[in-house]
Order: sequence, then C-alpha cells, then structure tokens
Amino acid sequence: MRNAVRFMIGAMAMFNLALGLGFLIHPAQAGLRFFLTPLGTQGLATLRTDFPAFFLTGGVFALIAAWRAQRAALLPPLCLLCCALAGRTFSLVMDGAPGAAFAPWLVEALMIAILALGWRAFDNEGVR
Repeated sequence: MRNAVRFMIGAMAMFNLALGLGFLIHPAQAGLRFFLTPLGTQGLATLRTDFPAFFLTGGVFALIAAWRAQRAALLPPLCLLCCALAGRTFSLVMDGAPGAAFAPWLVEALMIAILALGWRAFDNEGVR
C-alpha cells in the first residue's frame, strides 16, 4: 500500500511539474488551457511567475514526500491545493457552475485525497 501511495504521489508531482514548466516555457499556450490570456508582457510575466510558483512548489514538495515517504513534505502541496479548492468552490458559488468548472475541481479534490493517503501512509519524521 505504501509503495502504491508513493507512486501515486510521484505521478501527481510529475503532472504538476509538467504544468509548471509549461507555464514557464510557453505561458500563452499553457494559459489557454486554463482559460487565461495574457495582456502584454506583464500578462506573460504573471503567467510565467505565479503559475510555475504554484505548480512547481507543489510538485517539488510532493516529489520529495514520495521519494522519502515522509509526511512533512506533504504540507506545502496540501496547503496549496486546499486553498485552490476553497477558491474554486467560492467561485462556483459566487459565479455559477458551468459544465467545464467541475473537472478542475475534481482533479484538485483527487490530488488532495492522494496526498491525504500519503499523510496516513508515510512516516511521521519531521512533523512535530
């Protein structure tokens, strides 16, 4: 079970790393997949900085957690994804729920569930 959870978290980490690198290297194209269009160079800079910061940070810490089977490294991606899911839920309540809105919500919820499995399966080392 523990190795299966490590694999799932590692796969999730690679997915997030790929998203982060996509925003870093091709921000306009990556933005379109998230229904975003940059306005000028500052818009490109925002896509190139904020989105990689989110995805690369979460991905790196998830990868560390999977590699070491330590739960402490799960805290950053858990916090990031819980904040994202809360914001997405708030947006659904405030702005309505078009059909395309539920897939990202489900992906974030699934990633939180996978990280929660890791929290239960991994060692307590590094957490006080």
